[in-house]
Formats: sequence, C-alpha cells, structure tokens
Amino acid sequence: MKIGVDLGGTNIRAGLIGDQSIIRQNSIALKDKEDLESTLSQLKSIIHSVHKPGITGIGIGVPSIVDLANGIVYDVVNIPSWKEVRLKDILEKEFDVPVYINNDVNCFVLGEKHFGHGKKHKTFVGITIGTGIGSGIIIQDKLYSGSNCGAGEIGYLPYKDRDFEHYCSANFFERIYNTTAHETFLRAEQKDAAALKLWEEFGSNVGVALRSVVYAYDPEAIIMGGSISKALKYFQESMYAAMQETYFPNSIEKLKIYVSDVKHISMLGAAAQVDHHEELLLQ
Repeated sequence: MKIGVDLGGTNIRAGLIGDQSIIRQNSIALKDKEDLESTLSQLKSIIHSVHKPGITGIGIGVPSIVDLANGIVYDVVNIPSWKEVRLKDILEKEFDVPVYINNDVNCFVLGEKHFGHGKKHKTFVGITIGTGIGSGIIIQDKLYSGSNCGAGEIGYLPYKDRDFEHYCSANFFERIYNTTAHETFLRAEQKDAAALKLWEEFGSNVGVALRSVVYAYDPEAIIMGGSISKALKYFQESMYAAMQETYFPNSIEKLKIYVSDVKHISMLGAAAQVDHHEELLLQ
C-alpha cells in the first residue's frame, strides 16, 4: 500500500492506494495559503487521515516545477507561500517512508499509464484542459520530465497574439467572452446557438494545439483530462477539422484520442511514483 496526494491551489486530496484501487480517501479545502507552516500542517494532517502502518511510500503531485532528485518544489500555482519548499525532506521526516514528488500533470499521465487508457500505449501525451492547459509525456513507457521538470508545457507556446493557454482553457471563455466554460456548457445543453458557436471556435483552437503536439512528439495517443475535456462532444468536430490541416496526415490518421474516465486519476498517478519511480529516469 502507498499514499497518493493531489495538491492543488484550492483543495488537497489524499488516498490510501492498494494494488489497483483506492482503499480510502479524504479531501480538504486548502486555507491560509499565505502561511507556509499552516499549509504544511494541513498537508500532513490529510496524509495522517488516510495513513496506515506498513505503507511503502508517499507520492505527491503539485502544480509547479519540481527538483525531482531532491524533492524541492518551486513557485506552486495559487499557493503564494510555496516559493521553495523542501517537501521531500519535510514529509520523510514526518512519516519515515520514501516520498516522491512530481508535477501534477506528470502524475496525471502516470495515472493513465498504470490505471487508464495509457495502458494500451508505449508513447502518449496527456493534456489537461481546465483553468489552464498542461501536458505530460510518456516515451517508450517512461515519463519524460525534461531536465528541469518543465517538459511538455504547450500552454505557453505562442499562439495568435498570446499563447495556447489563453485560447485553449477556461481563459478563452472568461477573458475573451466574459463568461465561463461551465455556463457555456449549460447553454449548449439547451441547444443555445451562440454557446455552440463558442465551443466550435474553442475546438478549432484546441485542434491547433493538438496538431502542435503531434509535430513535437508524434505520439500513439493523446489522453485528455481536466474539467473542460468533459465537454468534448461540443468541440470535437471543429477540433478534428483543425487537426486535418497538417503536414503529417498519416500521423493524424493513426492518432488515438481519449478522454480520461478513471476517477481520481491524478491521485492514483501520484501514488504510482512509489512503485514506478524508475520511470522518472528518462531525461
């Protein structure tokens, strides 16, 4: 057994993980984010709440750059007090088991590799679309994190007048059209023509982003996660149309695209680090 932790800027989720399933779990809203000691105390508390004697390790996913060798996290998104935190040392002292830490989207793709659609593929890219857009990469069954745990950040690639994150995440609805993805989804469910048009435009942008992923990595599959991926039925037609405008039609034709359908996949992926940390060696 091991513990998986999905640390976000709003919530912390932790679970006790068996071979293939979550035995028990807990989640809390993260408070006092300006106070480092308070946030660390909350993290320790939720791990203790699912802890059981005999666990073999703890795996954590965080929305930040991570020094993988030393377990140091830097500039965690939406947690202002986490500028440079030696999280591995802190938690190993507290729980006396090995602790493994990686970027949250890397944990998402590890989860898919061991528990989801990624089990069928040796090389694939995971894309999470929600508040922002992030990605993680599996190459020949190993996680590729890059030399600074920053590989795959396609959201920051230039696109139009900004970048992909501006046009392929919640930012598209909020900053450009002064609405939300959730509201646009609800309107689309009612067959609202304007909402359906927004999703069509959004899908075209996402299609260009995925086309760029194919150019960069030529993966067997792309696995989409995050809250907005659940609305794929409203933007998949325009997304696929944009992907067809490519120099590599054979790669697009062979590409498999999935939407993640395993609950708590990032938590499971975080825990998978404990048994499969050798997969982090491809750099």
